[in-house]
This record gives sequence, structure tokens and C-alpha cells, in this order.
Amino acid sequence: MATVEKMPMLQEGYEKLNADLKRLKAERPTIVDAIEEARAHGDLSENAEYHAAKERQGQIEASISDIEDKLSRAQIIDPRDLSGDKVVFGATVTLLDDDDKPVRYQIVGQTEADARTGRISYNSPLGRALIGRRVDDDVEVTVPSGDRYYQVAKIEFI
Repeated sequence: MATVEKMPMLQEGYEKLNADLKRLKAERPTIVDAIEEARAHGDLSENAEYHAAKERQGQIEASISDIEDKLSRAQIIDPRDLSGDKVVFGATVTLLDDDDKPVRYQIVGQTEADARTGRISYNSPLGRALIGRRVDDDVEVTVPSGDRYYQVAKIEFI
């Protein structure tokens, strides 16, 4: 019997996926209208508008299916309900790099990750390297730009 893998995410990520789903579902009638209009132009084999509309319809349906799958497997985690001395999903971690410059990341789900805003996926190389670490642990991670070394300075659940 196959088990369904839960997809951890923050409430904010769940709400964003729901908003994306509503937006895509609202776009469906527009695409159907575009297909009907293009169909009315005649020969479908050389009708670029028709093919573009059908392709967009396929993209929308695939996106809707993907988002519905993620939402059905969502496991919403509130970091404020967590505690402990180890890095886990939802934790905000302050690291010291090679120059003792602090960098701060929150461990989030794949759909919520945005390194520019300090949110990294638990599946990213750094996210995987941080899970289970404690304050003062050294972390070595291989990223596309090379090997990076950090020390865990602080773990917060905010």
C-alpha cells in the first residue's frame, strides 16, 4: 500500500497556493472563450491563436492539478508551536559565515522558498545540512558556487 508523502508548509505558503489556485480557476473561462473564438476563424491546422490558447489551457490545467496535489498533502506547521535546541522545519536560524558575518534563514517548504528574503527550502543543500544541527555546530555545505562553511549561532521559533 502506497503512503502519501506529506508536504510541510507554513500557513502563509498554504494561503498563497490557495490564492494561486483560485486565480488559475478564474482564468479557465477566459481560455475557453479564446479557444472558441480561434475555432471560429476556420482551419485549425494553421491557426496560431487556437494552438496558443490550447497550449495555455494545458498549462493551466497542469498547474491546477499540481497545486491541488500539494494542497491535499499539505501539513501546516506553525513555528511558534515548536521548541527545542535542534534545527527543524520552520525554525529561523542565524549562522555565522567564514568572516563571522551573521546570515539568517528560515527553513520552509519548497513552494515558499525565496533565498533573497531569507527563506530556504528544507530540501535545499543548506536546508538539508542544517536540519538536526544545534547551536555552535559547524556546517559544511556544497553549493553551486563551491563549499561554504557556517556555524549555527542561534535557533529561533518565530
